[in-house]
Amino acid sequence: MNVLMLSPGFPAEMAHFTRGLAEVGATVIGLGDQPPGALPEEARRSLAKYVQVGSFADHDAMLGRVQQLANEVKIDRVECLWEPLMIPAARMRELLGLPGMTVEETVPFRDKEVMKERLDAAGIRTPRHARANTVAECREGAERVGFPLIIKPIDGAGSQDTYRIDSARELENVFGKLGHISEVTIEEFIDGEDCTFDTVCINGEVAYHNIAYYRPRALIGRENPWISQQTICRRDVDGEWCRDGAKMGFDVHKVLPVGTGFTHMEWYRMADGEAVFGEIAARPAGVRTVDLMNFACDIDLYTGWAEAVCWGKFTQNVERRYHSA
Repeated sequence: MNVLMLSPGFPAEMAHFTRGLAEVGATVIGLGDQPPGALPEEARRSLAKYVQVGSFADHDAMLGRVQQLANEVKIDRVECLWEPLMIPAARMRELLGLPGMTVEETVPFRDKEVMKERLDAAGIRTPRHARANTVAECREGAERVGFPLIIKPIDGAGSQDTYRIDSARELENVFGKLGHISEVTIEEFIDGEDCTFDTVCINGEVAYHNIAYYRPRALIGRENPWISQQTICRRDVDGEWCRDGAKMGFDVHKVLPVGTGFTHMEWYRMADGEAVFGEIAARPAGVRTVDLMNFACDIDLYTGWAEAVCWGKFTQNVERRYHSA
């Protein structure tokens, strides 16, 4: 099994996933924009070959290099766990005729409006929302959605360039901060706890799931950098506190199947326990959340994920032993 791993050394946790692939018996070929000497040691020792590209921003050049590489060595899978490269990874699979998510299947995980439209059609509770490409469309969207609202990039991740807006005046003031963003989503502000539903899936079926919550909310933490924000993985993923969010998570995965791989869904838990969808990505959570999942169950999800994508099985012994933070 020869696996092409995109960006094997960045972000930092990618080195752990690269190690996981090697440990389950894959021959791992890395493709990244870092010089070989800049790769973390864990990634370097796990790679059989490394190909450096000039820039991840030049997708066509990257695809050309992958085609050249495929002429030199057999590639069985293309794996990518970093948000900005999800679409290029799908294009590589289509170019080489490999299994995994296609561009069409990947788009709903990157375009937050397509994502929510699919879930709306399935009857899953999402925030009221609107797409906007211009200042005028932002104003129109805000009028439809109502205040308070959230405005963020259509393909954003990690609460970057995300703002809570409480009035028309605040909306006008935020436009200057969004000039570098071509398209945004405007959505109803949901007053609830920020929670996650994380999975490893095999052929569209959830093989492992985790529920966590952020303390305080992610947006509050980003706006107040003095706060030492926590992510707390819960032991009682089948308990009453998690029940509605878990049900929503499984329902979302039926509407937006990821095939085989990691997913990270965010949802809001209202005071009455109601779950409201936030967003979902076809990748793991960042900021060491995978480590927290490992600590909670004394498992290794880096090799668990690798086993799933390479061999279609998940043999980690999952015992919900601890809460972890």
